[in-house]
Amino acid sequence: MDKKFDVVALGELLIDFTQNGVSDQGNPLFEACPGGAPCNVLAMLKKLGKSCAFIGKVGDDIFGRSLRDTVTSIGINTESLLTDRSVNTTLAFVQTFENGDRDFSFYRNPGADMMLTPDEIPVDLLRQAEIFHFGTLSMTHDTVREATKKAVAAAKENGALISFDPNLRPPLWSSLDAAREQIEWGLSQCDILKIADNEIEFLSGSADFDEGAAYLKKNFPNIRLINITAGPDGSYSYYEDQRVYVPGFLLGGTIETTGAGDTFCACILACILEKGLDGLTENDLRRFLRFSNAAAYLVTTKKGAIRSMPERSRIDAILAEN
Repeated sequence: MDKKFDVVALGELLIDFTQNGVSDQGNPLFEACPGGAPCNVLAMLKKLGKSCAFIGKVGDDIFGRSLRDTVTSIGINTESLLTDRSVNTTLAFVQTFENGDRDFSFYRNPGADMMLTPDEIPVDLLRQAEIFHFGTLSMTHDTVREATKKAVAAAKENGALISFDPNLRPPLWSSLDAAREQIEWGLSQCDILKIADNEIEFLSGSADFDEGAAYLKKNFPNIRLINITAGPDGSYSYYEDQRVYVPGFLLGGTIETTGAGDTFCACILACILEKGLDGLTENDLRRFLRFSNAAAYLVTTKKGAIRSMPERSRIDAILAEN
């Protein structure tokens, strides 16, 4: 049966306040960029012509209304983007370092994205998903965690592939042990994993990616495709007995890395939608990684994420020139 949506994602939709210079009085200026990892993924998928829907919650405030307008305007289905009348939209202030890396300060105690309940999960919509994607920011607190688990179960029941990105943000957890427990639950559910270098070291205790991948394969044999991102150093894929590495695109112009991992993840999902997850070769994996690395590089040359996703033509141009 053909599904209505290529990818349905659940999770946080928030404002990333990113540094953008200083005022005449020397005060830091911040730009209000729409963001949130799951919706960043969908925004890139829309650029690649995929049909997408988002499940989440924003506040009844200027930020929530702006986010709804932004997501709707780029063509993501928002029928299941709900509004909380009593809790404000989640905010994140992003400090950018000289190398483009970031530090986050969250205003989320509580935030509207945490208020999603199991009763609000649109099971009928999830039946229409080829792929369901989620992370762990929707698993930091009890109620939204139960909502997330209900969504994963509904998607799996209806044959969707499950995509997971831990997206570890330590300040949002009561403890790192709690974070580990929920990340491990996500790992136990997914078919497709995108994981960052620091996250795989956190889980496996090893900075060696081959050792980290072996740890994941041993403990979570359900994961069919493991993709590890290493920032500017590139990315790795582990599929069955195959291991593929592709270096990053170091072409200059990087401003900040917000959304780079989400862009990479979206491109991998787009490749899987087009190729499938069965019988992948080393050439397939290498092509997936090159395409995803190029897109991730391009998003680092702009601020923010949702409004900064590159067109396929720009990605193809980078690949042709390099």
